Amino acid sequence: MTSINVLTVNMHMGFSLLNRRFVLPELREAIRGVSADMVFLQEVLGEHAQHARRHADWPAGPQYEFLADSLWTQFAYGRNAVYPHGHHGNALLSKFPIASHENRDVSVRGHEQRGLLHAIVRVPDTRGDGHEVDVHTICVHLGLRESHRQKQIGLLCEVISTQIPHEAPLIVAGDFNDWRARGHRLLRRCGLVEAFEHAHGRVARTFPSRWPTLPVDRIYLRHARVAEARVLSSRPWSHLSDHVPLLARIAL
Repeated sequence: MTSINVLTVNMHMGFSLLNRRFVLPELREAIRGVSADMVFLQEVLGEHAQHARRHADWPAGPQYEFLADSLWTQFAYGRNAVYPHGHHGNALLSKFPIASHENRDVSVRGHEQRGLLHAIVRVPDTRGDGHEVDVHTICVHLGLRESHRQKQIGLLCEVISTQIPHEAPLIVAGDFNDWRARGHRLLRRCGLVEAFEHAHGRVARTFPSRWPTLPVDRIYLRHARVAEARVLSSRPWSHLSDHVPLLARIAL
């Protein structure tokens, strides 16, 4: 079977817990060190003019391009929140070709802007006969309010049921803000299996990064199997965001 390593992290726009330090260069080195084939990013800045003036080591381009560097030759970005000095959203970095991507707006009017970044990634089959597997991926960052999350999860399930072939491998990863696990039950009804719950009996605790107590970040699968799942909660990860990342090896 073909297996891939998947990392998901809410990168807090490149700042440490409580915004004390700009840590994007350190975060890039940490991500490079885990050999992830796909990286699901939330709260990634496409542009921020004010931060660019304040920090001498601010990258010249978008943060997702800086993180991708030469290792992840493919990337997709979904712009969610737009403001006078810039914008941020979700991103996917991939070592494999991204055949297509679309950002789906799931914002609740008058409140925080949220989106689902849906991409199709062509993963080579390990049989070496030129065959490729189209893996559907959705990078998620849901709202802080319970009622908003319920609507957004409903839209996510609608996308899964109407836009993704039933037999296709699917990876849904990101920050669900679902510390009470109410949305978790709904997602299981949509046919998704949570990687850490399957591997360890419960979803992972990822927030806050220094003392992870709340299970807000998840990796869900359909027509794929988790072979290994880890929470990266030690240094340097505990000092590189307000969330700690999840890393999973997934068999297709």
